[in-house]
Amino acid sequence: MSPALALLLLLFLAAPVRAAPTLEDQVAAIARELMCPVCAGQTVAESNSTLAVQMRQEIRARLLRGETREQILAYFVGQFGESVLAAPPKRGAGLILWLAPVAAFAVGLWLLTRYLRRITRPRTSVPP
Repeated sequence: MSPALALLLLLFLAAPVRAAPTLEDQVAAIARELMCPVCAGQTVAESNSTLAVQMRQEIRARLLRGETREQILAYFVGQFGESVLAAPPKRGAGLILWLAPVAAFAVGLWLLTRYLRRITRPRTSVPP
């Protein structure tokens, strides 16, 4: 066996085996995608409010019934509106929120480039 093949085999055998996410891992992942409707700036995973606890219980119950992440998120959007999502949707008005930082960066880069070209351009002196 070549040393390279032996090294690859050793790395493969030493790699940690990733277990399937537990129910609690799935609940926490979905809870991080939802904002707590009664808490300022906290996700459902971070909050200990009564509503956040109830929402985590609802997520757990829906996962046990076999619902997918998308179905659970759609349920909460139906209950509380799109403002319950931690990340704005990448469509409609939410698309503006995703594209605004990119556009601002591009405009800033363009302005900086113009400014630097202007100040580094050699000045021609006009003879008397």
